[in-house]
Amino acid sequence: MSEHLRKPPWLTVRARHSQDYEAVEAMLGRLKLHTVCHEANCPNRHECYGSRTATFMILGRVCTRNCTFCDVEKGNTSPPDPLEPGHVAEAVEELGLEYVVVTSVTRDDLPDGGAGQFAEVIRAIKARNASVSVEVLIPDFRGDEEALRRVLAAEPDVLNHNVETVPRLYPEVRPMASFRRSLGLLASVKTFAPGMRTKSGLMVGLGETRDEVFFVMEELRRADCDYLTIGQYLAPTKNHHPVVEYVTPETFDYYRDQGGALGFRAVSSGPFVRSSYHAAEMDTGTS
Repeated sequence: MSEHLRKPPWLTVRARHSQDYEAVEAMLGRLKLHTVCHEANCPNRHECYGSRTATFMILGRVCTRNCTFCDVEKGNTSPPDPLEPGHVAEAVEELGLEYVVVTSVTRDDLPDGGAGQFAEVIRAIKARNASVSVEVLIPDFRGDEEALRRVLAAEPDVLNHNVETVPRLYPEVRPMASFRRSLGLLASVKTFAPGMRTKSGLMVGLGETRDEVFFVMEELRRADCDYLTIGQYLAPTKNHHPVVEYVTPETFDYYRDQGGALGFRAVSSGPFVRSSYHAAEMDTGTS
């Protein structure tokens, strides 16, 4: 169980407040915006805010799924905010971002799963500055291909969808999701928008084996996924899925090398790696 595992020294991170951190927090509050950095209690939040960047989380802060790894609030949702696309675009402009990541809670209560809001946000950002690159980290839309097409029609630069864990652990970790459905979504992107760059992410330390990690990598490559992120799972509270293992930095390096050998354009693998962490560097090949 996670309470019997002590965090190793490589997972020590020092939270540093700065003027830029405070400025980003204030701006998000003023524009009534949410970030996955805050809502999911990401360990990289101080670094990212301090660098005047953030991963915007649209469609509210309440999720309709019951994943056991996630710290995002569950419960009653609210209708999409029609002002949200403009506010996100304003925040991107104010921060001077050239590359932005937009994600969301899962909204199974909406007919299109929130695809329309994603499309409006992409268009609003690019209307202010067409040179900004937009990566969207989307839910599975319950396998709705029309919803996926709606997002792709807005022409994001990278389409990201996380498989999160290995198939065997889905009943425990993602009980309302399907590994095959997630793979199918990534494969469909290449069918509907052949030039679109795709990306997925995987957490380790949940009880998976190395062979299972390799299997997921191979399946993602079969779906022609371009980019892969692999990071250490950290249980938000004792009520979440326990940490079974703290994966060593050497193992993360091994996974990165194996992913490269399989043909991913880029693999970011390390204890603090998260799906949107240094996303711009990964997409431009400067990581």
